[in-house]
Amino acid sequence: MITKGQLFILSGPSGSGKSTLMRQVLPNLPGLAFSVSHTTRQARPGERDGVHYHFVDSATFLALRDQQPPGFLEWAEVHGNLYGTSVAEIEEKIRQGVDILLDIDVQGARQVLRQRSDVVSIFLCPPSLEVMAERLRRRATEAESSFDLRLENARKELACASEYTYLLVNDRLETAVEGFRSIIIAERLRHRRNPDGQTVHLLR
Repeated sequence: MITKGQLFILSGPSGSGKSTLMRQVLPNLPGLAFSVSHTTRQARPGERDGVHYHFVDSATFLALRDQQPPGFLEWAEVHGNLYGTSVAEIEEKIRQGVDILLDIDVQGARQVLRQRSDVVSIFLCPPSLEVMAERLRRRATEAESSFDLRLENARKELACASEYTYLLVNDRLETAVEGFRSIIIAERLRHRRNPDGQTVHLLR
């Protein structure tokens, strides 16, 4: 018996450690796949098209956004760039029984939660703004003006943490990884039941 996949949202401000967390969890948790978003921003060093993002120009992005039915489950403008999640890609994987993880910001999460009730949302935050600022500085990929904007946006995003199903504080990576993995498994136990009430496909 193949059950439908579960949709998970992971949000958190720049510097919270989302990318590091996903790199630790995704390869070691079968049946969980990352949703590759579309974006108009330029690729950073080491990023590959179709792996980290679908890098597109503004015209292509807007055409997908405005088609009927819309091509994006959610979309947002963040730090001057556009980001969107493909409806077709999400629905196909869910039908196949794959759990999907969306790495999206607060704006995008709100759009998805308004449309769907079958979503588990997780907010990842740093232990403090000072720690987050230091993580951003170590990345050294942003101009100072962009750094200030990200820090200000982070303060606003942190105020939205109560809107999410779960809150993870990334103080120690090992603890955050275990917490994230535990959430995924717990939700599989809660949602994936056959008509007799038996849980199926927990870890695949």
